[in-house]
Amino acid sequence: MRDSVLPSSGALDTMTSRTIFRSVTPMIPTGCGLAEALAFYTTQLGFTVLWQSDQMAGIARNEVCFNLVENRTREWADNASFSIGVSDLDELFEEYKGIKAQVGKLETKPWGRREFHMIVPSGVCLQFYEAT
Repeated sequence: MRDSVLPSSGALDTMTSRTIFRSVTPMIPTGCGLAEALAFYTTQLGFTVLWQSDQMAGIARNEVCFNLVENRTREWADNASFSIGVSDLDELFEEYKGIKAQVGKLETKPWGRREFHMIVPSGVCLQFYEAT
């Protein structure tokens, strides 16, 4: 086993760490009131509400979770982008192509990945790709 020593850069040597990162739950600005955002994410995108407080809510669809935060700062939303791997990209595209969001075309990118993106009403970009 290697010695647990910081590399010369000062960064932690993750090869010796026993901590396992299990998930990430992004905080997404609502761009509007929380109730309106929850209505969009549940009725249009198929998420369920896990918990809710006055200005924040946890939502999930299968294994993907987000925390919606009531925040109308457009700069935050316009600079937020999340890439989500799914099991059946074609089916999801059919499900989402008529919703109240700006849904892009399903295409194969120059780097070889099939994907589509959408800009939700708050301005956040969600990108969907076929996870293998």
